[in-house]
Amino acid sequence: MSVKPETANELFSGPFALGTLSTDDGTAFPALVDRAGQVLDLRAALADPALTVRALLERWQTALPRLRDLAVETGLSRRPLSEFRVLAPVEPRQIFQSGANYRQHVIDLHVAHRDPSDERSDEEARAEAAEIMDRRAAQDLPYMFIGLPSSVTGPYDDVTLPQWATKPDWELELAAVIGRPAHRVSPAEALEYVAGYTIANDLTDRATVFRRDMPQIGTDWLRSKNAPGFTPLGPWIVPAESVGATSDLQLTLKLNGEVMQDESTKDMIFDVARIVSYASQSARLLPGDLVLTGSPAGNGMHWGRLLRDGDVMDASVTGLGAQRTRCIAEEA
Repeated sequence: MSVKPETANELFSGPFALGTLSTDDGTAFPALVDRAGQVLDLRAALADPALTVRALLERWQTALPRLRDLAVETGLSRRPLSEFRVLAPVEPRQIFQSGANYRQHVIDLHVAHRDPSDERSDEEARAEAAEIMDRRAAQDLPYMFIGLPSSVTGPYDDVTLPQWATKPDWELELAAVIGRPAHRVSPAEALEYVAGYTIANDLTDRATVFRRDMPQIGTDWLRSKNAPGFTPLGPWIVPAESVGATSDLQLTLKLNGEVMQDESTKDMIFDVARIVSYASQSARLLPGDLVLTGSPAGNGMHWGRLLRDGDVMDASVTGLGAQRTRCIAEEA
């Protein structure tokens, strides 16, 4: 099951965006979606029956000019978006995830989890945390880990909450989509390797983040973040040229209509360029890969309210559209 978007055209920046849609028989295809909510099947438009969005990204430098032309070309067969199911816009080979990257979020955690014997006021603790964040931004490196492509699901699909996940939480994030192989690129050149941006909700089971049987091991991201469907993605990949600067995009997540996260990317400790560059120092980033850039303040742990059966999450990022996902508890 999936939840349909509220309107045929969830607004995005620029004249067009890329998506992966499917027909009634389940056949998936790469699509160019315009702001009028009309869909162009890129298999036919580019005379490539086996075409996928990832294949387009693998030749992004030559594909982008052609997509610009197709977006304004008349006489092509287009159909309403409402006739199709919207899938995750790309199947990545690798997912790079950034943690503890929003200043306010990390300060909140610092205050909330300080030693019970600490007699300072919250204001004093926050001031200390703010100084730490300033030093970290100037001197330290991003904190990153790896996610699994099998966790990706569509932007309107139901999300199954596994029985073992007793504290499932939301984490709305801006995701960069790689358009060129990138290895050991500098922050100054990193954005040249980004084809576009999309929305990711990096669900996390807080109860299994830390290994209780062997605390010295630390975090268990496999267990806590990679259940099937734990990364709702999309709906669109919006070309980087249409998004422009990512320094002030608003991330908003509502739970059953109530705003939980509402923060600007201005609060990032490390910007997109530094995160992409850092990931490329160790790994070779490939076209279609996702680089998630962290989640702002307002997660469920902050509110003391975790996800449960029947919850509906509405998530949006400026210029990238919106996703809506419903939580379904796994049956015994």
